[in-house]
Amino acid sequence: MRLARILAADWSAFALALFLMLALAIGSGIVGTLAFDAPALAQRALDQTADTLGAGSKSDDWRQIRQGVQGTVSIPNKQAGVLIQSEGENWRAARNGPLSSWGAWLLLGVIAVLALFFALRGRIKLQSGWSGLVIERFNTIERFTHWMTAASFIILGLTGLNMLYGRYVLRPIIGAAAFSWLTWLGKLAHNYLAFAFMIGIVLMFVLWLRENIPNRYDWQWIKRAGGFFSKHDHPPAEKFNAGQKLVFWLVILGGVSVSLSGLALLFPFNFAWFSHTFAFLNIFGLGLPTDLTPLQDTQLSQIWHAIMGLLMIALIIGHIYIGTIGMEGAFDAMGTGKVDRNWAEEHHQLWVAEMERRSPASGDDD
Repeated sequence: MRLARILAADWSAFALALFLMLALAIGSGIVGTLAFDAPALAQRALDQTADTLGAGSKSDDWRQIRQGVQGTVSIPNKQAGVLIQSEGENWRAARNGPLSSWGAWLLLGVIAVLALFFALRGRIKLQSGWSGLVIERFNTIERFTHWMTAASFIILGLTGLNMLYGRYVLRPIIGAAAFSWLTWLGKLAHNYLAFAFMIGIVLMFVLWLRENIPNRYDWQWIKRAGGFFSKHDHPPAEKFNAGQKLVFWLVILGGVSVSLSGLALLFPFNFAWFSHTFAFLNIFGLGLPTDLTPLQDTQLSQIWHAIMGLLMIALIIGHIYIGTIGMEGAFDAMGTGKVDRNWAEEHHQLWVAEMERRSPASGDDD
């Protein structure tokens, strides 16, 4: 009897435990089903008509969420209150669509035009030959500024193009692993060398501002297209001709613009360049939005940064062309800092005259 009572008690305990486990499993299944079906149930609940719920439709609520309405959160990151940021889709579509396509056509178009010009015009030769005498055109500080700015920009340009086109052009060639490492290293270089470029822009502005102020000779140079289409036409020019002055101002203004937008990407959500810019432009009645969220402002900065970067790359391709294969003797100006006297007289005769007035014996043996 005692053994029977013990067995009965054990079976009772086992049955109770089994019942509790089954109850827990069934309860968990019901809760899990409700949890997984919650979005669908909530969607159906919010989309019910007023007659069904009696309290009005919730479609407007979902519409506001979809449009990026700002909710309330208790965590420090208040941007987490935005459940759906629809502008992200617009940003991605613009970046991967027209921006990438038009940018590629721009760069290919510039290269094609330069190649055609070179095929038709050829290299701009030194008409009077080499004199054997040289004139200092740029000193050490000027050349250091140029090459620091140029080197940093080339790396910035290449790494930026990799971010925009690398997955389509480079990744299939070198593979995913190598592309990942290259892009990571490129990102680091892009972030830190940006400061060298910014410093270079400031130094260029300080060093060459006075000599890049437009004057009456520039219009004559423009009307004669700088003599690029005539082998014997050399319009008078000072140290910088109208074309070089145009490049200077485009580099300065473009460099400032790409630097400011780059800072907004290096330190996201800390600047509101577009909100302030739109507020200024609204003075002219444009009606641009000024209540941009930090994320919206950052997305606009990224698009603008890419646009300005592509435009500056196109500009610098032309600058590199004319300073290397496009014109004989031009590279020496920044290569050694000294140019042949005949080259200087052909392309910058007013500058040579000024140098002679300052120092009659300005020419040195090569």
